[in-house]
Amino acid sequence: MTVDDAGSGTGVHPAPDGGPGRDAHAEPEENPLALRLEQLILGAERRYTPFQAARSAGVSMELASRFWRAMGFADIGQAKALTEADVLALRRLAGLVEAGLLSEAMAVQVARSTGQTTARLAEWQIDSFLEGLTEPPEPGMTRTEVTYPLIELLLPELEEFLIYVWRRQLAAATGRVVQAGDDEEMVDRRLAVGFADLVGFTRLTRRLEEEELGELVEAFETTAADLVAAHGGRLIKTLGDEVLYAADDAGTAAEIAIRLIETMANDETMPELRVGIAFGTVTTRMGDVFGTTVNLASRLTSIAPRDAVLVDGAFAEELIRTSEAPASETEAAEAAAAAEKEGEEPPLYRFALQPMWQRPVRGLGVIEPWLLTRREGTP
Repeated sequence: MTVDDAGSGTGVHPAPDGGPGRDAHAEPEENPLALRLEQLILGAERRYTPFQAARSAGVSMELASRFWRAMGFADIGQAKALTEADVLALRRLAGLVEAGLLSEAMAVQVARSTGQTTARLAEWQIDSFLEGLTEPPEPGMTRTEVTYPLIELLLPELEEFLIYVWRRQLAAATGRVVQAGDDEEMVDRRLAVGFADLVGFTRLTRRLEEEELGELVEAFETTAADLVAAHGGRLIKTLGDEVLYAADDAGTAAEIAIRLIETMANDETMPELRVGIAFGTVTTRMGDVFGTTVNLASRLTSIAPRDAVLVDGAFAEELIRTSEAPASETEAAEAAAAAEKEGEEPPLYRFALQPMWQRPVRGLGVIEPWLLTRREGTP
């Protein structure tokens, strides 16, 4: 979660003069272990105030403040709390701008997207990973005695793994961009976008204990993420009871949707699922997707039957165009008969499409959804 000029939702306040900082509700006297851990993780001692750091980096205080806020750091006033790494980060971002490789606005976006992603990662690691591991293994040991050596061992391994995954993801994203047909398509691309939504989640929040609800959401997100990745899609984001994914082609998106329905249906602990998919031009920004296609997929999800997939007309046309689905069962039967007559193999369609009643959808006019299913006899 980022801290921007309007403030943060994390209980910290953006700086009028910039600078990474501590929680607004922190005690004036900091915990000695917390300071030791900070020095271990950052690899340097506190040396600079925000003003000194900006000056050492050759950056104006205004620009330093914009970078720090974009990265999600909060106000520390003019406390001496920054390190050489903070100075180097400012110098690198400013250097990219000075060299003409990035505009100032783009450099701020780089800082913001990196801050948002790593903040969520760090919170997850503490909540789900380190917290459990730092429980004292033996009676009489304190968490303090366990935490420091554990982080000392984990830090280099987690750092190397983070860089490895980032490079892999960057390579994949770069490959998709350079395959785009033209410059406009690099930003506004034709994609299949799908929403998968747990049915009756609001009722579950009133019935389940917090821990049970957390386990259900984690299981759903983990299952969805694994299926999306395994079948060639990209998980855009998770929203507790809902996931948003994208795929470069309709067949991939359809396979993911049906696999999600089939997998959840076989898990008695999971609520029913509904999925909506649309195909069309999508604007991508900071790893997220926007536009009418995304809105349409969301609306289709809200009207989809339980344990079913609804798609829009453009998505249905794309499946038909790529021979993933017949235009109708009559057409499929005719194609099979013609192939048999010629002694050839009949077309192997993976999916079936059934037109549904036209209906008005708020903000998008009248649409004709199609029910997507797997054809019998296909794996």
